[in-house]
Amino acid sequence: MSVTKDFPAVKCSAQWIAHFHANLQNLREITWAQGVAITPCELAEIADSLRAWQLGETSDGSHLRAIARKYADEIGDAEFIELMDLFIAEEQRHGATLGRFLDLAGEPRARSDWGDTLFRTFRHCLATMETFTTPVVMAETHALLFYNAIRQASACPVLRKICEQLLSDEIPHIRMQCERLAILHRHRPRWLRELTMLLQRVFFTGVTLAIWAGHRRALKAGGFGFGRFWKTAWTKMNWAWRMMDPAGYQWDYETVPETLGAAV
Repeated sequence: MSVTKDFPAVKCSAQWIAHFHANLQNLREITWAQGVAITPCELAEIADSLRAWQLGETSDGSHLRAIARKYADEIGDAEFIELMDLFIAEEQRHGATLGRFLDLAGEPRARSDWGDTLFRTFRHCLATMETFTTPVVMAETHALLFYNAIRQASACPVLRKICEQLLSDEIPHIRMQCERLAILHRHRPRWLRELTMLLQRVFFTGVTLAIWAGHRRALKAGGFGFGRFWKTAWTKMNWAWRMMDPAGYQWDYETVPETLGAAV
């Protein structure tokens, strides 16, 4: 593979660990003391979706940890386990923040949700780093759209600040996961990568339709009719797919050894 100096380098686990530690020290200030000044009409439009999304952010991460440990052993990267622990902790912080908002707004937290159940069931059937990471990227690209819609659906300062923080967190999450998929894809022949992308597009279509079915009321409240939602979802996922392309990176073989992509 030819190297273009303008392309970004793939970050190693230690660099991503440093990112998560730095991010935790630079969180936006949420002024909880002023309360959640949201109107009943605004809350009615978004409450069900917020409950479902909050539930989705509260996984204990045990399945991912098991996959990460196995993968880290295969590639000889013990720091990858710590990286996944930090990623899980940040997702759990999202869940705790959304849960606190729901509590202050007087909304009960969800105990179950069909979309969350379906997503968790699907992920738990997958036993490799690649097949676990791929649906996570798709969920996080939709999270960019969802939290933007929620931010636009209410004038509540606390909720808007929460969404700003979550949006800021999700962008590096997507980059990190896409880099990992680029590592896993880089040794594959071109025809196999193209087949992988085709299957991902089919799966993404189903995920996008499912999210619309479950969250269209909140999305519409934030200004996303189906046409805008559909177009934006694909735009964001196309951005993620570009970051999955191994040809889009410089490869530092001291940071990312040649054998790393062989473990799937």
